[in-house]
Amino acid sequence: MTKMKRILTTGLIAVLFAGMIGVTGCSGVSEEQMAELEALRSEVLALEKEVNSLKSEKAALEREIAEKNAKLDECAKTKAETKKNLEKIGL
Repeated sequence: MTKMKRILTTGLIAVLFAGMIGVTGCSGVSEEQMAELEALRSEVLALEKEVNSLKSEKAALEREIAEKNAKLDECAKTKAETKKNLEKIGL
């Protein structure tokens, strides 16, 4: 999903850049073309903002997973120690 968004963002930037080159190469720029460029810029900014938001969410989820894995490891160690102690006393 992230790769797809990155590809889409890169593609939009390329289209925007190509559009800007095309606009500067022409003698005149219509208001419709300028409006289209502004719409593309807005879309690129919105997509970049969404990508950054999703990256933040991913980092938060990865931290949560790491915390839960650490708790699981701690529980496994405690379980092993308890089992070892029970074996020592003969239960």
